[in-house]
Amino acid sequence: MRGSLGEKIGEGASADVHAWAPGQVVKLFKAGVPRRVSWWEARMTRAVFAAGGPAPEVLGEVTLEGRFGIVLPRLDGPTLLQHYRSGAITFEQAGAILATLYLAVHKTPPPPDVLPLRDWMDGTLRLSGGMLPKHIASGILALIERLPPGDGLCHADLHPGNVIITSEGPRLIDWSGTVRAPAALDLASAHVSLSEIAPEVADNPERPRAVNAAVQSEYARLAGLSPAALTAAIESYLPIVRVLVLLGGAMPALREKLLQRVEAALRPED
Repeated sequence: MRGSLGEKIGEGASADVHAWAPGQVVKLFKAGVPRRVSWWEARMTRAVFAAGGPAPEVLGEVTLEGRFGIVLPRLDGPTLLQHYRSGAITFEQAGAILATLYLAVHKTPPPPDVLPLRDWMDGTLRLSGGMLPKHIASGILALIERLPPGDGLCHADLHPGNVIITSEGPRLIDWSGTVRAPAALDLASAHVSLSEIAPEVADNPERPRAVNAAVQSEYARLAGLSPAALTAAIESYLPIVRVLVLLGGAMPALREKLLQRVEAALRPED
């Protein structure tokens, strides 16, 4: 079914979401977003959906006035962020929803065209235009090479704003960061997002931290891991996630603090 651009019903950093056709929306990327970025998101979303993962079905691709768009099913409902901010659910319930989604992602066999973390990071750094000091870029790649290889599927940006609570259950969107890596990468992403980034803008900084604690506790329980083992696994991936935040340009006010944390993590121990 051919659609037409309707009312704007959502907006993110890189795209606007408009009504498109009955039961459909179009995620229309903003001018200036490189085509390779939007095309890659469409490709990864298709691949994860085909593999049985918790990604929406891509119904089509369009170009409107030079802007690339992905046609997707319309998911009606608040985001998980809006849901727990309103008090409709507790922090523990929000954490349990996220942990269940993480596990669903990690149990999905990674499609063949999902890049390994080392290759994905190398390409991202090459396309970043020197956003990071060279010693940090090379240090992160060396860190990834030292870590145990992982062959699982990771979303790499699974946070409450990317989960929509529909009448049929939670649905996960925004698959542009899909990568082949150990599950610890995703849990490290949750920690940085909820414990370091979100508290800087939340009216109650302890709220996202409480959600993160619930995520880590519930994921450890579901995966049959001890909390201590999960925390230890996550620790090695924190500098990698902080670099991804820096490369994404999010929270410029935190740039120096994040750089300092990455440098401290990469510094050889005496």
